[in-house]
This record gives sequence, structure tokens and C-alpha cells, in this order.
Amino acid sequence: MPPELIAQEPASPRDQSRLMVLNRKSGSVFHDRFCNLPEYVRPGDTVVLNDTKVWPARLLGKKESGGKIEVLLIRKRERDSSDPAPFPSSQEEAGEWDCLIQNPGRLQPQADLFFAEDVYGEVLGRTADGFWRLRLRGKTGLDDTIGRIGYPPLPPYIRRRGREDLKEMDLDRYQTIYARKPGAIAAPTAGLHFTKEVLEKIRNREARVAFLTLHVGVGTFLPVKTDQVENHLLEPEAFDLPAEIAAAVNETKDSGGRVVAVGTTVVRTLESRRDGKGRVQPGTGRTGLFILPGYRFQAVDAMVTNFHLPRSTLLMLVSAFAGRERILTAYEEAVRERYRFYSYGDAMLIL
Repeated sequence: MPPELIAQEPASPRDQSRLMVLNRKSGSVFHDRFCNLPEYVRPGDTVVLNDTKVWPARLLGKKESGGKIEVLLIRKRERDSSDPAPFPSSQEEAGEWDCLIQNPGRLQPQADLFFAEDVYGEVLGRTADGFWRLRLRGKTGLDDTIGRIGYPPLPPYIRRRGREDLKEMDLDRYQTIYARKPGAIAAPTAGLHFTKEVLEKIRNREARVAFLTLHVGVGTFLPVKTDQVENHLLEPEAFDLPAEIAAAVNETKDSGGRVVAVGTTVVRTLESRRDGKGRVQPGTGRTGLFILPGYRFQAVDAMVTNFHLPRSTLLMLVSAFAGRERILTAYEEAVRERYRFYSYGDAMLIL
């Protein structure tokens, strides 16, 4: 894929991104703008979105040698517990974190890392699942300090590091307009295109707009590295599916409407909560559902998604939903038509 098609900045306004509409039965493709998404929603449909909120989990600092270091905080370890907290709490003292470190070089245990506002970290070693363990220290209110000095956890293909002139823009735009529950270390990017006007138009078409929560973690964005994709383990991510949302999904199915999932995180949450009869059950917990071609969807009828990275679980999920050959053909057309790819890129509606 031409590297210039990897979007470095979001569309402005949000809903002016392009929209490819793919019919998974016929394979037909139609080109539109995201602002027209409501025209594809029918009365009686339910559009389900993920209201997780991204927090600034990316820290830029230096090693003892003076070399630059970049840390992505994955999750905070609770005191006296082997279970990781899904996201940090401003009511807790900062302590040990599991993290990813970009270009660590010869980083050794007990090495010190230094960040802004007198925050520093001690490297404790590696975890059994391959992350780094880091103990952060600083002044009182360290969690708030981390939130202040941290950068949006942009993926590495968005090529900027520590751009203060773009930090505020990214804090705003690498976030959905309806985000309200902090906990994600990556944005549910299919939702980045929505505006208040688009949501209002969907409601005006006598369709429901509903929200669940899945805190996007490394399970969503880590690539598949196993020779056999079936052997890939997708790290579980925390979700909350309220009873009223599960009821709305079931009522929609019963009445002949469609459940339109905005993003792969919504798809995985809904599909992981279906029972043996295809009914969606409410609940909270973690899901590591890995959807591959051959999977039989029962909860979701249509999907809004972005254009995904090769070898990603996201691309495999949309291939399962629309068919691998149809998706690859659609991606080829997206390249020809100069669509913008990945997190800040354009969108696809699969019907």
C-alpha cells in the first residue's frame, strides 16, 4: 500500500471523511461521505457505539544515558493483587505498571527512566506475557500528573513524536465525541467520524442509538505473529454491556431491524455475550473473543469500520463478516480511489 495513504491527521470536520459502502451479499461498492451514513440506516435499526474514553497513556522521557525513550502504559497493577486494573484511577496511588517500551535497546532491570514534572520510573523487568514492568514515582497526585504530561497513545504509523503543537488536537480528535468512561489505550476509531448532527439524523430516522463500553487494550491492536492464526491469543479487554442495551439489541432482532455495530470492539462485545439461542445477555467482564473467517455472526447485522492493518485481528474480523475475497477486493479499490487508511483514515460501512 502506498505509504502516503496512511492518514497522519483526521478529516475536518469529522463527518467529511469518505465512506465506502460494501454490500457483502452482492459485493457491490458505493462511494460516499460519512455525513450521509444516516441514509443507510432504516427505521427500527439500532446503532451501537463504544463510549470508552482514551487517556494519555504515552510517556516520552529519557534513559540514564540521555537517550530518548517512549513508554505506553498498558495497565496499572493493583496493590496486593495479581490481577491488573483495566485502567488507572485518580483515587489510587501510582505504582507498578505493565507497559510497552519502544526501542528499549539494552534496557536492564533497575534502570531509571526520567519524564516531565519530576516523574521517574524504575524498570523491574519483563512479565510472563512479554510486557515491561515499570514502577513510577513522583510527587503527590502522580496519576493526575501522568494524565497531564502524557500524550495521546497514537499508533506508531502516525509519524510524530512529542509534537506539542499537535498535542491538543490529538487529545481532542483521537477521541469520539461521546467518550465518557476512561480506560482505553487506543481509540475505537470507527467512532471518530461521528458528529452530533450525524447521531441526531440517525435518531430522526426512527432508529435507536445505544452505547456499550469496551476499553480498548493491546488485544485489539497487537499484530498476529503466529504461523497459524488460530494459535494467536487475543488478550482480554474489559467491557460493560448494560441490561437496557442488551434488551434493545434483542428487541431490534425480534422486530426485524438491524443491529449496526460501530467498530470491531462493539462487534466483539455483542458477539461474546450471545447465548446458545442467539440472544445477547447483559454483563461486565473481559472478552478475548478472536473472530476469524468461518465464524457465524448472530448479534450483528451491519458494521461501520475503518481500513485496517495487514495481519491484524481487526482485518480478520471484517474478513469473517464480509468474506475475505470481498474485503481484499474492496481494499484494492480503496487504494485505487485514494482512500485514507488506518486510525485517522476513512470509513467503510458493511451491509
